[in-house]
Amino acid sequence: MGRIFKLLLRGLLVLVVLALAFGLWKREEIQRLLAVNSLFSPEKIVDNFSNMDAAFLTTPVGRGNGPVSPLPQGAEMALPTGTDQWIRDRAVTSLLVLKAGEIRHESYHLGTRPADRRISWSVAKSYLSALFGVLLDEGKIASLDDPVTKYAPALTGGAYDGATIRNVLNMASGVTFDEDYLDYNSDINRMGREIALGGTLDQFTADLTEVFAGAGETWKYVSIDTHVIGMVIRGATGQPIARLLQEKIIAPLGLDRDLYYVTDGEGVAFVLGGLNITTRDYARFGLMVEQDGAYNGRQIVPAAWIKASTRPSAPTKPDKISYGYQWWVPVGAEPGEFLARGVYGQYIYIDQARDVVIVSTAADRKFRDAGVSEINIEMFRKLARIL
Repeated sequence: MGRIFKLLLRGLLVLVVLALAFGLWKREEIQRLLAVNSLFSPEKIVDNFSNMDAAFLTTPVGRGNGPVSPLPQGAEMALPTGTDQWIRDRAVTSLLVLKAGEIRHESYHLGTRPADRRISWSVAKSYLSALFGVLLDEGKIASLDDPVTKYAPALTGGAYDGATIRNVLNMASGVTFDEDYLDYNSDINRMGREIALGGTLDQFTADLTEVFAGAGETWKYVSIDTHVIGMVIRGATGQPIARLLQEKIIAPLGLDRDLYYVTDGEGVAFVLGGLNITTRDYARFGLMVEQDGAYNGRQIVPAAWIKASTRPSAPTKPDKISYGYQWWVPVGAEPGEFLARGVYGQYIYIDQARDVVIVSTAADRKFRDAGVSEINIEMFRKLARIL
């Protein structure tokens, strides 16, 4: 009996040693997985959204060597009735309003600061759209109607085989992708765990096989479509997205701080939602777009692409929502009114007719409540029209 006990004890010690060794070997992946699993916890979400580099691998996107471009302070605006309640209800962490390029309101909430680089979530999609427009104008990509497999052959034989670049820009690929953030086993959450554990987004995308409609037939918001745009860009140029974005878009803007992308295990940028930027620097990008792609006397993005990408072109139901090339157009939009939107309350709202840009960041866990996006858009319209 004593001999058996000793053997069991030795076996247990071996298992403990092996477990410790495995834990040390995989400690970074385990730490990231634990961080991902608590990313949206009520007590952590605000801090997490300012420190995404603690949960994920990242790659820098340098601001460049130029001077910081000015954002002059204008007269402080009177906020419309209900703004304070909206800030509380929507867990807004920052709000910045520009009129004619001047700051008319800037505030930070829930312990956040101007220097915080806040996660973009899907606002990053509109940055990628701007980059795509530059590369299309340069001839790196021949046509929006090219199949995505021309530039991303790894997608041959999968769900994206047969989809065109225009289809994925419009979120009309027809690919099945479950984007329920509150379902642990949804595709979007499986993808997050894949990134945390050092997996590759390209392989994750290539492994998708199911479609719910033919490419181009109908619109459905499928974030992985944006990753396919990134694969097309990388295939067409042979360069990483972070480097291209820095050169073509970021450096000319004269930002306050370097930014960074969340990446997968191969250093591939999480282009569908992984940018981390200060509020003022989001505003500089928004101002460039509001000015038809021009900023500080330089045409950064072709004006024709700004116009094409921000007008309704996807096969949506216009009474519900309209969509362009990775930009949203709200119901009842006036000419030149459109926005970039992230699921947890990240927005760049643009009203060209009124020369207004509004940026908000948030940690809004109530995004699934009925009418949340409409509530936010209505607030932005109040802010724009009061000026």
